[in-house]
Amino acid sequence: MRFLYSLGLHLYALLLRLLTPFVPKAALWTAGRRGLLDRIREALRHESAPLVWFHCASLGEFEQGRPLMEAYLAEHPDHKLVLTFFSPSGYEVRRNWPGAAYVFYLPLDTAANARAFLDAVRPELAVFVKYEFWYYFLTELQRREIPTICVSAIFRADQVFFQPWGGFFRRTLGRFTHIFTQNQSSVELLRQAGLRHASVAGDTRFDTVVRTASAPPRSLPLIDAFTDDWHPVLIVGSSWPEDMAVLTPLLHQYQDELRFIVAPHEINEHSLRLVEAALPGRVTRYSQAQAGTVDQARVLLIDNVGLLSQLYRFGHFAYVGGAFGKGLHNTLEAAAFGLPLFFGPTYHKFQEAEDLVELGCAFPVTSAEELLKSFGLLYHREEARLTVQDLSLDYVHDHSGATQKIMRWIGEMVK
Repeated sequence: MRFLYSLGLHLYALLLRLLTPFVPKAALWTAGRRGLLDRIREALRHESAPLVWFHCASLGEFEQGRPLMEAYLAEHPDHKLVLTFFSPSGYEVRRNWPGAAYVFYLPLDTAANARAFLDAVRPELAVFVKYEFWYYFLTELQRREIPTICVSAIFRADQVFFQPWGGFFRRTLGRFTHIFTQNQSSVELLRQAGLRHASVAGDTRFDTVVRTASAPPRSLPLIDAFTDDWHPVLIVGSSWPEDMAVLTPLLHQYQDELRFIVAPHEINEHSLRLVEAALPGRVTRYSQAQAGTVDQARVLLIDNVGLLSQLYRFGHFAYVGGAFGKGLHNTLEAAAFGLPLFFGPTYHKFQEAEDLVELGCAFPVTSAEELLKSFGLLYHREEARLTVQDLSLDYVHDHSGATQKIMRWIGEMVK
């Protein structure tokens, strides 16, 4: 199985190299790993401070791990943080994050790369956020007796780790010193598979969104000007083309009653024009908007990165994208402001989404017709919206605190 694992990774890397001329993300992935280990060695050659290594697959996992990174640095101000990403969508956005002393792509998972990387970094602690179970890196970390944890992990019975033929992958999980899960069912699955070094800490994202919601708001004059009237506001976060197909009838039906703020998941010309086509002449791009005239539009189209978590405070309702494709994006950012949530049908891999649906705070839909019906029922009942607001806020606050639980464990391992 180890041979097949290594072969699969090398074939994946080869495929990305072949796609480089045609796929921008593949080009970034390939270019970012060219001469990577030499660059890491050179960057760290004279570093004498103790280092902690955090690895995140992409941007979502970074935001999930961020409160723990910041808490660690607050408790260990003499330590420095090395941050790695697998995906360009994480690295390119957070390569200059000031909390990390060093930000790199993760080298391809081979035995030689794992040894070379750890020779250069020499971390006091390694933290993998939610996903990314790399066999050679974990094996080498265990061999060197470096404390290694996985945080905010969540497991399901249909995953490869829990299949009769999944022994290799179970052994990979066994390399962790400890696994902190989001829920008790994940711990039970691990224990049934013979993996007992796990406990429930919760999801560190709750700590992030609670802090965002309680922090003084950023100054956003254009958003203030767009939302500063009697119109309720629907925030559309991380939309894909499939989401826009479902949302467009809603935009048309409520264009004189609502204001819409739409933040596509991918900021490219195709995505932006797709939103503009939904309500021709009534959409204004954020980068082109003017405070004096932005209120004449009905849709404010966010064409930059990094604003979304701040936008939900301006909303009355939220639609979160991704659940008509591979999976739902971050719903907690909206729930932290008490917004009723709408999204597509692919949400069952996300514990918080299931919880919010069960509480009656989120409403999955399978079509434009269902969205219009579900939204209409709530839109015309202000008391129901306020009830959802209270339930969402209570849920988010009740589930915060994962960072402190994990930091207590770290405190016993790292001095």
